[in-house]
Amino acid sequence: MKIILSNSQLTATINSLGAELISLKNNNNREFIWEGNPDFWGKHSPILFPIVGSFKNNTYIYKSTIYHLPRHGFARDMNFDVIEQTNEKVVFSLKETETTLEKYPFKFELHISYTLSNTKLNIGFKVKNNNHFSMPFSIGAHPAFAIADNFDNYKLKFEKFEKLEVSILEKDLISNTTYELLLENNCLPLKYPLFDNDALIFKTIESKSVTLLQNEVPILKVHYNDFPSLGIWTKSQAPFICIEPWIGYADTINNNGNLEEKEGIQILGINQKFEINYLIEIL
Repeated sequence: MKIILSNSQLTATINSLGAELISLKNNNNREFIWEGNPDFWGKHSPILFPIVGSFKNNTYIYKSTIYHLPRHGFARDMNFDVIEQTNEKVVFSLKETETTLEKYPFKFELHISYTLSNTKLNIGFKVKNNNHFSMPFSIGAHPAFAIADNFDNYKLKFEKFEKLEVSILEKDLISNTTYELLLENNCLPLKYPLFDNDALIFKTIESKSVTLLQNEVPILKVHYNDFPSLGIWTKSQAPFICIEPWIGYADTINNNGNLEEKEGIQILGINQKFEINYLIEIL
């Protein structure tokens, strides 16, 4: 089921499958979200839950039991229920099933909300722990923005002047090797070779917004005030760029497999809720 939100400035379309944003257009009908061509990548803006990235060998240990969970978790492939809807807002809900409990032995409720306000789309995440014990989890966003021009004509402008430390991936895991990504006036010119080794992963980042520029003109900005980590990704020759705010990231190569000791994991207390949001602003 597809839900359409609209105001005088924007129109957003969200699929109940994965509670995934699949379209965001301005009042000139310009599309800002990647079309999802499977020849490159068949997603648009998946929700990453209850993990971000990969476990080592797609397995983890919880209370001495081994579980298997695929890259980025299962929420992106599940149907969500709509629990609230207006012209400018929709809230989706997902709860555990027998199938999810086999992969992730926790009772939870995950709410994903989309709210239009002028030229901004606010995407909210709410995680509730419905267990009588603590619940480890990670959550992240993976929006892919359409590139309508030569890729080299785009730049990312970071909010702050900083030294960006990139953690290098090794077989989908975070290695012990890092390098410094040099910016030009806080900007990163986009070139496909940047992504020869998969995503650019920033475990920590001072900037809390990134602006996408086309031919030096700002076209959109992603605000992620409370997210500590960020991923930037595309595939070779693909006409999209992902700007991904994360709570957590893939296993490190030295990870011992214990879920509760995983680097970057969140531990949610009994009957507690975790809430966070990010914004896509069309400029």
